[in-house]
Amino acid sequence: MRYTTATIINAPLKKVAPYVADPNHFKDWMEGLQSYESISGQPGKTGSKSRLVFQMGNRKIEMIETVEMNTLPDEYRVLYETDGVWNRVRNLFVGLPDGRTRYENDSEFRFKGFMAILSVFMKGSFKKQTLKYQEDFRKFVEKRAAQQ
Repeated sequence: MRYTTATIINAPLKKVAPYVADPNHFKDWMEGLQSYESISGQPGKTGSKSRLVFQMGNRKIEMIETVEMNTLPDEYRVLYETDGVWNRVRNLFVGLPDGRTRYENDSEFRFKGFMAILSVFMKGSFKKQTLKYQEDFRKFVEKRAAQQ
């Protein structure tokens, strides 16, 4: 399963892009994030690995994040892996002539086992969650930019 979402952020590229790779601010825009733990490498840098734990409703989800590419302010690509789910996310940022930023999220999912069966019924919920995080990220960055 693959889809792309996009939004416009009312802040310049240089004030937007760094937040997507800064674990100090993940809880500010990732609803449900309970903990973030660096496993190896420097967080946000290519090759680094981290453990993220989310509480989603009455389910606790633990995933491993691997940073595949960090060429910010342009692109930040990460891989998330958890039981039966593989998710690559390409975060792309483009500075617009009017000082705003276009933020595009390209998400690709692969499923195994029981999750492959469930994914047939849950396609809409994955995209809905991505849109929520993208919107929460936009609001967080715009609020920060307004304070500076």
